[in-house]
Amino acid sequence: MGQKINPLGFRLGTTQSHDSLWFAQPTNYSESLQEDKKIRDYIKNYIQKNIRISSGVEGIARIKIQKTIDLIQVRVYMGGSPKLLIEGKPLRIEELQMNVQKKLNCVHRKLNIAITKIANAYGHPNILAEFIAGQLKNRVSFRKAMKKAIELTEQAGTKGVQVQIAGRIDGKEIARVEWIREGRVPLQTIRAKIDYCSYPVRTIYGVLGIKVWIFVNKE
Repeated sequence: MGQKINPLGFRLGTTQSHDSLWFAQPTNYSESLQEDKKIRDYIKNYIQKNIRISSGVEGIARIKIQKTIDLIQVRVYMGGSPKLLIEGKPLRIEELQMNVQKKLNCVHRKLNIAITKIANAYGHPNILAEFIAGQLKNRVSFRKAMKKAIELTEQAGTKGVQVQIAGRIDGKEIARVEWIREGRVPLQTIRAKIDYCSYPVRTIYGVLGIKVWIFVNKE
């Protein structure tokens, strides 16, 4: 049987680097890992609550975390023009920093959050998955949503894209998996830089899983 592996973990050390950079002793490792998860979850929730994702392009592509002894540096890569930046409100970012610091209860370390705008937002699987999730929640037919997503990715200048949706699609009794591919997605080639994300979306019928693979370029 074919063994499925996460394309990002498969390429670590060649075309892919870690999203979290820090060193911890074995006894503190699990704490640091949970801390990363808390930071990521809190930032995602905060941005979803406080910024209405209008017409698609404002999502988080990735969150990178670097930790030193006395500093946690968090860099949030966002698509479109993040309203946190536009409205000239560093207050918003400061408020976010304060909240995250309270949540983590980190007294001895400073937390620094920076937001970076990325070009070609739909070239990133997380933003594409958020777009598809939004369409499915609004009861758009899944085929239409998938085709629209692929069009948007092609405009972003990628070499290939594959989208898969699994679960009770369109509210059918029996769960199934539907997928669509455009261009090349060479999952076996380690040198091929492939971006991947899996994204659960809650619909009124149940949870659907969206997976997106994007072939960016060959290094």
